[in-house]
This record gives sequence, C-alpha cells and structure tokens, in this order.
Amino acid sequence: MNNNQQLLQDVFNLISRFTMVGGGLWIIWGTVILAGALKDKNGPQLQQGIWQVVGGALILVAAVWFVTAFDVASLLR
Repeated sequence: MNNNQQLLQDVFNLISRFTMVGGGLWIIWGTVILAGALKDKNGPQLQQGIWQVVGGALILVAAVWFVTAFDVASLLR
C-alpha cells in the first residue's frame, strides 16, 4: 500500500470512527428521552425516544458496514 492509499484509508477510518461515536451518542440521548417519557407517561415523547434510538442504531450499523465492507484501494486504481 503506497502513501496515498494509506492516507485515504486513514481518512476513511477517521470518518467512520467519528460516525460511530455520533451514532452512539444519538442512542444514548434517545435512551434518556425514552426514560423521561416513561417516567412522565408522555406518548409523543416516548415515540420520539424510540425513533431516536432506532436512528442511532442505524447510523452505527452504517458506519461499521462502511469501515468493514468498503475497499478504499479501489478508489485509486
């Protein structure tokens, strides 16, 4: 692997890690909203918390999929 490929691989790894952290934080915040809604028995807030947790999980899955299934070297050929 030459220097350009290594640099591109490092950039993609950094973006993927940042996205995974963002997805994780999104899940945590959705869980906090969900817990608050359960305490107050608030229906719309409960729905918002559930969908935020689902959205965070999808972001996390996409980031992991991107880092494991994407071939960076194919971009420089």
